[in-house]
Amino acid sequence: MGSSEFAIFPLDVGAGQVALSPIPGRSGSYVADLSAILRWSPDLVLTMTTLSELDWMGASGFGDDLAAVGVAWRHLPIVDLGAPDADVASAWDEVSILSATTLAGGGKILTHCFGGCGRSGMVALRLMIEAGEAPEDALIRLRKTRPCAVETDDQQRWAIRSSA
Repeated sequence: MGSSEFAIFPLDVGAGQVALSPIPGRSGSYVADLSAILRWSPDLVLTMTTLSELDWMGASGFGDDLAAVGVAWRHLPIVDLGAPDADVASAWDEVSILSATTLAGGGKILTHCFGGCGRSGMVALRLMIEAGEAPEDALIRLRKTRPCAVETDDQQRWAIRSSA
């Protein structure tokens, strides 16, 4: 992996913010990327990478590192270019409630996958829709901030699926 700037792409959602980012370590330094994340001060981090992706980037301790500073973390492993499997889908109800509570209180949620595009975009879009945005408008707004957000039809279908 070459060295590149670690970037966080935030959007206002409800009373709070949802942001997308690549996996910590992608810039070439897990410690520097973790510091950038902590400077952004998320209340909740949603990780959509697999364990092998976390290991590859030296980020296998990410959840523990976040917990050590009081940041809530949920791991929703989804394969690259994929949509949630049954396990992740069943975990979503709890994540959805936690996310809604976080946003309603003016909190910040960081969603990340490997590149900060497809899987993180899918979850950010779902959170925007669950916060009351119309799916088409939410996707347009999301892609103004992160043009690569939501990479596959399966990801888009999962994001716009009603949680009702």
